[in-house]
Amino acid sequence: MARLVALDSRGELATEHARAVAQAAGVSLRTVWNWVAVARREGRLSARAPSRVGVSADLRARLVVWGGNVAAVHRELAAEAAAAGTPDLVPSLRTLQRAVRQDLSPGERAGLRGGEAARRRYDVYGKRPPAYRNACWEGDHKRVPVRVALDGVAVCPWVTWFIDVASRVVVGVAVTPHQPARDAVLAALRTGISRAEPYGPFGGLPGRVRVDRGKDFLSNAVAKALGGFAVPVDDLPAYKPYRKGTVEALNGAVEEMLLVSLPGYTRRARPVEAFRPDAVEDLLAFEDFVKVLLEWVAWWNTGHRPAGLAGATPAQAWEADPTPLEDVPEEQLAFFALEDDGRIRKITTNGVAWRRRAYVAPWMAGLVGTRVRLRYLPHFDGRIEVFAAESGGRHLGSAYLAEAATPAQRRALSRVREGKARALRADLKAAEKLRRTRYTATTTAGAPARRRTETAGEAAAEIARAQSVDLAARALPDLIPPREPPAGWARPRQRPLPRAPEPAAEDVPARGPEAGDRPGGKE
Repeated sequence: MARLVALDSRGELATEHARAVAQAAGVSLRTVWNWVAVARREGRLSARAPSRVGVSADLRARLVVWGGNVAAVHRELAAEAAAAGTPDLVPSLRTLQRAVRQDLSPGERAGLRGGEAARRRYDVYGKRPPAYRNACWEGDHKRVPVRVALDGVAVCPWVTWFIDVASRVVVGVAVTPHQPARDAVLAALRTGISRAEPYGPFGGLPGRVRVDRGKDFLSNAVAKALGGFAVPVDDLPAYKPYRKGTVEALNGAVEEMLLVSLPGYTRRARPVEAFRPDAVEDLLAFEDFVKVLLEWVAWWNTGHRPAGLAGATPAQAWEADPTPLEDVPEEQLAFFALEDDGRIRKITTNGVAWRRRAYVAPWMAGLVGTRVRLRYLPHFDGRIEVFAAESGGRHLGSAYLAEAATPAQRRALSRVREGKARALRADLKAAEKLRRTRYTATTTAGAPARRRTETAGEAAAEIARAQSVDLAARALPDLIPPREPPAGWARPRQRPLPRAPEPAAEDVPARGPEAGDRPGGKE
């Protein structure tokens, strides 16, 4: 239209120009002449935009409140307009729905209904350029939705693993029966870096490691361990799993390919009746679960053919990559995950004292008095590594806890602790019932009634019982009587009490005859 208007302003517009535009636009010649007439009359070069209702900031806030329910927002607007006496100013429900569809994208509408996770499913993500092996590893924790038996108790283990982004090889794995800490991260890293049996042939030093904002991955121990080998750590933003999509895909694959088929899987579809978990006797033992998981990891590396590898297995993609590997000597990896408290101790006849416990080893014979330093695995005190304080910190050997409880004693202690925990939970639950006031359900706009009504006598009795508690009597001061002080201590001498002065002779009144002895007295 701009070209036709320019030709018309110079007097050069002809029918052949209008016919060419009509053929290009797929309209009739008469329609093109009508467009030219409107441009001459109104100055418009396009169709008139119809007036419609838009989604304002207030309307977006209302949609957030109602979870994207346009009908609920329309009812609220209609009620407010009716109260204000302006019902004609509210658009119809169809108009409001059309405005939401036109002004809000499908991702925005899904986010109003389901939050950020729902909105993220409508985003477009690009792929990182292809890299070489060991260029980058991604690490993550995953809570395994499978109940396994450990010491007679059902637990859901956690797996910590690292995967090579280029070849999809799982290089390091560590499993814990509880929520992992930095020791699990260090153990998984050690198995990933080492290429010796049984961890090889995959591994070596990575170029960088990508993790999210997990406090375990960003602890000082992990930073020192990776910093010692000049390996940078990319701290990714929290709640953005697509930034480390390779390990997130591994988390989903292990559940779909393995965990769903194991006994004790917690997300299995069940009947409508009340859920009854499997008995502990029917669950996998923890060590059996670890064996099954490691076998699946071996199959993933050597038998699975994930997408993006041109039909090759991760092991084949790893071997086909000519990038040289950077190995770390095993003597350096032997103490990769250990921490040092910085103190210097001596070997005594009882061994080495650490955290008020004695650690012994056969190699300590003849070394009493030697100054040593200790290194230990975080969150594990069953074994320590002993190094010489002098002569370059030479490693002397491992030391073990001298008095370790037997498995039967540990199980009995766990049962006692669980019993105390259950008793405490019962007390807290009973106290919560006493503290919380519950009301009956109401169907009208009125004040609810209390479920239980206390009588005046019950209230007075409970208040009296609470006030009658004598804290001093509960202290039991005579339960453990004090011991006699040693004979050498100075003791306070007991001084005699002062006696009253004896009265003088002239102050003592003469004693007269008794009443019965006086003449005329009574007998």
